[in-house]
Amino acid sequence: MENGTFDTYFNLTMFVNIGPYRYIVFVLCFLLYAFIVSANLVIILAISQERSLHEPMYIFVSCLSINSLYGSAGLFPRLLHDLLSDTHLISRSACFTQIYIIYSYASYEFTILSIMAYDRYIAVCHPLHYNSKMTCKTVSKLAALAWICPAFSTATIVVLSVRLPLCGNEIKKVFCAPWFVVRLSCIDTTLNNVVGMLMTVCTIFLPLFYVLYTYLQMYLVCRKSSSDFKGKVLQKCLPHIVTFVIYSCTALSDIALSRYDPDEMNPIVATILSLEFVVIPPILNPLVYGLKLPQIRRHIFRMLSWSKTTV
Repeated sequence: MENGTFDTYFNLTMFVNIGPYRYIVFVLCFLLYAFIVSANLVIILAISQERSLHEPMYIFVSCLSINSLYGSAGLFPRLLHDLLSDTHLISRSACFTQIYIIYSYASYEFTILSIMAYDRYIAVCHPLHYNSKMTCKTVSKLAALAWICPAFSTATIVVLSVRLPLCGNEIKKVFCAPWFVVRLSCIDTTLNNVVGMLMTVCTIFLPLFYVLYTYLQMYLVCRKSSSDFKGKVLQKCLPHIVTFVIYSCTALSDIALSRYDPDEMNPIVATILSLEFVVIPPILNPLVYGLKLPQIRRHIFRMLSWSKTTV
């Protein structure tokens, strides 16, 4: 391959040749994407239309759904195209755009979940100060902060990756990832590695430790409280706990995979594991919050019954 191709295209090499079965996989992925879009839109509409849901906890839930739509839009359209294509070349601009969308989505998810943990912490540990601390202004600032920090950190990683001269163009993945691009560099990448590690710590591990800290504090409060109080806390915190655990496992799985050579693993297994953090949370978030929180569930059923009567 000519050097000029290194400068304009990347080749995604983890697509397995499955022959005619690719049409079945295409249909399944399309239905999966359609479910993600429709389910998260239902959550957003339910929260935006019902005034009783205009509370911090539900606003942050809608932020999760918006982020799910954003992250899946960075993966599925390109993935569906590649499933039906015989070649899997992606331009540099499209590749770095995909990197920015997918990995800013990943960082947004952690920061939003950490802010939701703060909201639950104030509600459980400082209930008398909840209304004074979680004002509309505070909620707006926290929501903006959840988006701004990951946007800046991901942009920094992308800019540092764009400047690298490359000695190859094969990305061993079904979507573009920053560390796989950095591996193709012809020059020393110490700066990229250090900055990437710092950004990972700031946007993933610090929120992770903060969430664990808030739940430790809530556990200490609940341990001294009545069983009725514990039940109410569990009902409100369980969806967040489930979402947080699932997303942490899928995100850490992708980070662990980046340290291994994909050629040493079964390509189908490696592909599934690498897609988890972009696919599983957008599917489960609307199910967990839509079915577990009675306020959201009630309004969704009301919306669905109203739509049936108007048809």
